[in-house]
Amino acid sequence: MKNEVLRFDNVTFCYDTERPEHTAVRDLSFSLYEGEFTCILGHNGSGKSTVAKLCNALLLPTSGTVTAYGLDTAVEANENEIRRNVGMVFQNPDNQLVATIVEDDVAFGPENLGLPREEIAARVDEALRLVGMTEFRKHEPHRLSGGQKQRVAIAGALAMQTRCLVLDEPTAMLDPQGRQEVMEALFKLKRELGITVVLVTHFMSEAVAADRVLVMNDGKLCMDGTPREVFAHSEELSAIGLAVPKPLEIARTLRQNGIPIDDVLTADELAQAFYNAFT
Repeated sequence: MKNEVLRFDNVTFCYDTERPEHTAVRDLSFSLYEGEFTCILGHNGSGKSTVAKLCNALLLPTSGTVTAYGLDTAVEANENEIRRNVGMVFQNPDNQLVATIVEDDVAFGPENLGLPREEIAARVDEALRLVGMTEFRKHEPHRLSGGQKQRVAIAGALAMQTRCLVLDEPTAMLDPQGRQEVMEALFKLKRELGITVVLVTHFMSEAVAADRVLVMNDGKLCMDGTPREVFAHSEELSAIGLAVPKPLEIARTLRQNGIPIDDVLTADELAQAFYNAFT
């Protein structure tokens, strides 16, 4: 059985306790497990970004309990340990880069831990390798593309030897190439290191390759399952402002027009299904 990484027990969070309409998360309960790649979907205002910030004590529950690796996020003495284990990457990479050279930026966290110089150098080398940014180590971050900046931000979390990465819409401001670069880096981390990944996104194409999909609506968890299980509920998703992946939409349109194609989630699956239908 996989080890539990994050646990939400009856969690409610309100940005203004005197105004209940500002409640962002309502009585939320779920667990995430070691090595899982989980996507959290939801329309704007659904509570998904609040969930991300609750994962490593950037926000504390108004009621209920969040635990990260068994540590209660509401206990102040746990904060540093939680944030070493659960790293955060945000939407705008420019807000996360603090140094004028890439390798110095990645080294920032380990330096603040007071680690020996040799260990810091080794951590920086490995983190940059894992995200494919070694050749850019001497570059100025502001001259990088959006996707490269996000990979540097991810490397900064890896240099802290984080065991879980929580990413709050990290590809929202990127072009398709940048989104692909970031997603490839995340799946590489899961594959090579077994890092637990929690990805908040509004891109359906990013969710189809996840192990698990959580769907938020009005601060509540309304769906939880594999991508195929979740996207099978297209009408329910549409009702809360979410679409299904484009290949699935195309497959269903083709089927309605007499072409015998099963539901698919990716462009490759669609191409194969189309080929199979005519051979």
